[in-house]
Amino acid sequence: MDMLWSGWGDPAKAAPLPDSVIGLLRDLLGVTPRESGPAGLGDIAVPESELTGAAREALTAAVGDAAHVRTDAEARIRHTRGKSTPDLLRIRAGEVDDVPAAVVLPASHDEVLAVLRACAEHGLAVVPFGGGTSVVGGLAPEAKHGFVALDLRRLDALVALDEVSRTAVLQPGLRAPRAEALLNERGFTLGHFPQSYEWASIGGFAAARSSGQASAGYGRFDEMVLGLTVATPEGTLEAGRAPRSAAGPDLRQLVLGSEGALGVITSVTVRIRPLPQTRVYEGWRFESFEAGAAALRALAQDGPRPTVLRLSDESESFIGLAQPDRIGSADAPQSVGCIAIAGYEGTAEDTADRRARAREVLLAHGGEFVGEEPGERWAHGRYNAPYLRDALLDAGAFAETLETAAFWSALPGLYDAVRRALTAALTEAGTPPLVMCHISHVYENGASLYFTVVSAQGEDPVAHWAPVKRAANDAILAAGGTISHHHGVGTDHRDWFTREIGPVGVRVLQAVKAELDPSGILNPGVLIPVR
Repeated sequence: MDMLWSGWGDPAKAAPLPDSVIGLLRDLLGVTPRESGPAGLGDIAVPESELTGAAREALTAAVGDAAHVRTDAEARIRHTRGKSTPDLLRIRAGEVDDVPAAVVLPASHDEVLAVLRACAEHGLAVVPFGGGTSVVGGLAPEAKHGFVALDLRRLDALVALDEVSRTAVLQPGLRAPRAEALLNERGFTLGHFPQSYEWASIGGFAAARSSGQASAGYGRFDEMVLGLTVATPEGTLEAGRAPRSAAGPDLRQLVLGSEGALGVITSVTVRIRPLPQTRVYEGWRFESFEAGAAALRALAQDGPRPTVLRLSDESESFIGLAQPDRIGSADAPQSVGCIAIAGYEGTAEDTADRRARAREVLLAHGGEFVGEEPGERWAHGRYNAPYLRDALLDAGAFAETLETAAFWSALPGLYDAVRRALTAALTEAGTPPLVMCHISHVYENGASLYFTVVSAQGEDPVAHWAPVKRAANDAILAAGGTISHHHGVGTDHRDWFTREIGPVGVRVLQAVKAELDPSGILNPGVLIPVR
């Protein structure tokens, strides 16, 4: 099943906003309905494909069947851009000026190599396409002469599973739920459950350095990766043959987070864990975000560390995003402080022990136990937020997210700086916002901040958001944060990423790209500035 072309996920799971929420948006933020609805799929005028006859023949030869080189309008629309709010607003308005020339579906590593050779020969850029869930412009290259979307869905196998070493070899086109199901059948789990879980792919997780909601217990995806096979225009790159090595710099770390700019990931070897016997999620209330953050830091630094650990600020807790399926319901709390979610997965004995010891830490930091119901509600609705975003767009609101991370000492200043930047920029533009935030991932030395902003759309919502996004990005770097914790760089963050790593770092990446991709066909303009 394909994802909704003009929104998120499965249309059957979408639901309109309750009247109470629509009224709140109108009264609080001045949100008014749009004059017209989204364009229909069949109504969008798609430019003629730039694919030449010779290029089509070469691509067909590469994948062995003309059916796997698609130039029909629907396939090209479904592979246009990603799922950020500006992406969706543009596609809903029927804007497809950057539609791919073709969608190519290889079924093996060798076919990917052949496609890259054909594209280099015919001057076509290549954008690897997994689940299509990028929210940072990672699927919108700066291509001069057209590009192909390299859809990896046919590379969707569990290649091998080593129960002794607890590793699995997965192909990149495997969607996360299917990968998890295959591992579960053998008694294992990957333990990687980001908000994009239902639609994202294994290759996308690696290419964007994804971080799942259970990262406190299972780690980030890049920590799970033990080996990679990568197809480049210059040949095959193999990285990782042991869990750790002192044999020079770790090339796995060069590929992880490279967003298709250095090569196409065709195989990922990952660490796996036994399926947990028990899963328990619970809620805690803190008087302030500062108090809750101190409790999370204590658990992250000194333990015991829960498997899931997150904290919503006062605004997010009040609105209900700590439990997305509760928004607008009659029993939504009116005064909640800050809600933290702690989850424990593992053996029954280990789960009970960690939960009991963590309880003492949380109580010592002023936490109030509010039962399992908030935690179970969060677990039930953890993948609902993107559907809520679509419903907000339908109602005429603008809703977008951004995230960052910093060391614990810098986190309070970063939190304040980004909130101020978003509020000031949108208020100046005449659309005062609601800004919400939560700590989504914790580490011994720091944590991430995930912001959600809702406002009226303005006359041109894409143009309206652009200076606001710039202001937030500037604030992140000025306050000592990284430009992205888990969404990636894409084109949206590229200019701030180059400031973060500095001119020498940029030249290093450009030199690597020049070696692996001398024709510059791999996702040009994404991550690395075009020379």
